[in-house]
Amino acid sequence: MNNKLPSMFKSFSRTFIALALVVGLVFAHGGTALAARTGGGFGGGSFRSAPRMAPSRAPSGYPGSYGGGYGGGFGFPFMMPFLFGGGGTLFTILIFIAIANFLVSSFRNASGSEGGGFTSDQDVTNPPVSVNTLQLGLLSQARSLQTDLDRIALNASTGSSTGLADALQETTLALLRHPEYWVYANSEGQQTRLLSAEAEFNRRTLSERSKFQEETLSNYGAQLRQKSATATLEPADDASALLSQGPGEYIVVTLIVASQGKAQLPKIQSAQDVKQALSQLGGVGADDLLAMRVLWTPQAEGDTLTSDDVVEAYPNLRRL
Repeated sequence: MNNKLPSMFKSFSRTFIALALVVGLVFAHGGTALAARTGGGFGGGSFRSAPRMAPSRAPSGYPGSYGGGYGGGFGFPFMMPFLFGGGGTLFTILIFIAIANFLVSSFRNASGSEGGGFTSDQDVTNPPVSVNTLQLGLLSQARSLQTDLDRIALNASTGSSTGLADALQETTLALLRHPEYWVYANSEGQQTRLLSAEAEFNRRTLSERSKFQEETLSNYGAQLRQKSATATLEPADDASALLSQGPGEYIVVTLIVASQGKAQLPKIQSAQDVKQALSQLGGVGADDLLAMRVLWTPQAEGDTLTSDDVVEAYPNLRRL
């Protein structure tokens, strides 16, 4: 009886140690995978340097112009016949002036609505701005795309509007070259005004950057930063790593663009819609581009993004 107790204790100890090792390995791999979600990004821009629209006025001598007019659009010489003989009563003159003012005001409003040069005060001081987001989920076989994004980020001149426009065009071209890898996509747009556009743009950027555990490559506003990930997956000969590196891996690329005017991306329902949205964003010129961000994950070599990660972090992505 006494001999059985030590043997039972030894058996129990071995079982407990084995279970502890298994649990430790599971949690160790889980923590490593979570910390290995790396991201890259580049972009920049400034809303404070956005050009305001100059108010337009009618040329001198144009009906309703401000040059020497009297009574809301009719000059003093025109009133001379009424004031000096044969023009009718004062009541008739006042009615005529009222009708003239109405006609001139209607003409000016119609010209402004048809692009004739008249703009509202709000369009001058607080012009319309579009903030659009396009997200693409690609199969991990498009590894060359990650190389392209790294190259663009390292070489982009993010301190100028021309450099930002060129980098945005290069990014959209790189994505357009890999339609066979498009799996998921989503677009979101917000029509706003200049004074509130920066807050909307920053909100979207912060939301996407918060999904990374580490930004291992970034180039924002001519500030280039590059570092190695603090945690990576185990070597490929590890069984769990082999399982996680199956066909379920993905790359998610996000483009956030703020531009002057009213630009609305198509609702994503097919690959053709993705192509149209990419072409639309890539066509934004330096004069209209206020700010842009390109973000992608994973960025570090050996990092992975599983289908579960995509569902959890990017629930709005739509299957193409």
